[in-house]
Amino acid sequence: MSQTVTRALRLLAELGEGERSLDQLADLLGVHKTTVLRLLQTMEDERFVYRDAQYRYHLGAGLFALSSLALEQRGIRRTAAPHLAELNAATGQTVHLAAYEGGEVVYIDKYDSRHPVRMYSRIGLRAALHNTAVAKVLLADLPPAERRRVVDTIEFTVHTPNTITSRPALLAELEQVAAQGWAQDHAEHEAFINCVAAPIRDVSGRVVAAASISVPDVVLPYEQVLDLLPQLLACTRAISADAGLPARGNLS
Repeated sequence: MSQTVTRALRLLAELGEGERSLDQLADLLGVHKTTVLRLLQTMEDERFVYRDAQYRYHLGAGLFALSSLALEQRGIRRTAAPHLAELNAATGQTVHLAAYEGGEVVYIDKYDSRHPVRMYSRIGLRAALHNTAVAKVLLADLPPAERRRVVDTIEFTVHTPNTITSRPALLAELEQVAAQGWAQDHAEHEAFINCVAAPIRDVSGRVVAAASISVPDVVLPYEQVLDLLPQLLACTRAISADAGLPARGNLS
């Protein structure tokens, strides 16, 4: 049974990358087409996948409904929404909300820029742990021992000349982020994108999410992205207050 579940989840993850044929999905699992077809038929019945007229498979409406329910269950997303929408309108730039769970940082909301240059990021996508501002904010709040444990698991993939490539360098940056209360991604994940992020805290004072502003350098140079930091910090302070953080502890 667990093998069946694993196979079904791998199929869904693959379809998340785009439409696929039965042959492609069978090759992915390394099993006979009839095995994959049985899985797909079951998921079709539950509306998790659908097959088009060209016999290619796609993610189905049932999965989208589950995704919407999962997002609705994130209280911080509802709390943050009006503040992030206001920040997006005021700056005109892309605004993200991200959370940490199970050793991963995931985007849970996004407000697109008004500019024609758009970012590839989307809700549900994982953020790289070593070179995104939201991940730095979330990792910086972890207890030191857990922070070191998580950093030990990172594969330091190089995306740009500015990407952090070592454990000591990332740990040092996380210390700085914890001390200053915000993080930056200075063309570390994508060579043409700069980003600033700040923490959102709940009543306990722990960081429960990170909000960020991301800007292509053709829209604003790095120095002007840093000029947006006061607006971002005001936004995250307001969200934290709505999430229950006492005013005296609101140090994001």
